[in-house]
Amino acid sequence: MEHIYGYVRVSTAKQKVERQIANIKKRYPTAIIFSEKYTGTTMDRPVWNKLIKGLKPRDTIVFDEVSRMSRTAEEGFECYIDLFYQDVNLVFLKEEHLNTDVFKKALRSNIQLTGTDVDIILEAVDRYLMIVAKRQIEIAFQNAEQEVEYLHTRIKEGMVRAQMDGVQIGRVTGCTVETKKSIEMKDKIIKMSKSFEGNLKDKEVIAILGIARNTFYKYKTQIKSSMYY
Repeated sequence: MEHIYGYVRVSTAKQKVERQIANIKKRYPTAIIFSEKYTGTTMDRPVWNKLIKGLKPRDTIVFDEVSRMSRTAEEGFECYIDLFYQDVNLVFLKEEHLNTDVFKKALRSNIQLTGTDVDIILEAVDRYLMIVAKRQIEIAFQNAEQEVEYLHTRIKEGMVRAQMDGVQIGRVTGCTVETKKSIEMKDKIIKMSKSFEGNLKDKEVIAILGIARNTFYKYKTQIKSSMYY
């Protein structure tokens, strides 16, 4: 019997998995969810390890996006290829072009051999197409890794530019400067909110982050006024 699993992951203890689960369940209502918290400080993912050990050919794993499968490009690509050759289906809701069904079609030879010396060239072309397909998967994981790094860099650079222009960052003089938590929250708001780079409404972002409505709008105003974005 073939099974459909959903794998969700967050990077910190305060992040929530509800959004990822909702996205997976919307498309795959019967998916069995595996959830864990995992940070870049450890490579230990007991829930993930348990999931892949129990997989059988033609089982399916659904991810909200490619970055949830792995935090590093190298690890992600190796795992993708390994599961692909185990005949496990991988589905990425936000990057459907990376689904293993698409990859499988790219590797399937559409070149008809002729039974002549020309076949040497045709077989070489076929192998080349396989290399190109694999490279596209590898690039996708690299992009996912770089996107996370890029967002953090943009936040830091925005703060520096704002300070150089004399814009107040955080609280007024005499009070405690902006906290690490508020910076992290603004980073997440930028990534999730429709006002910036995300696709979620304000109320959805507030619910996912678990912050007060007034605090959310205060952060949102500071992001715009202090050139975070």
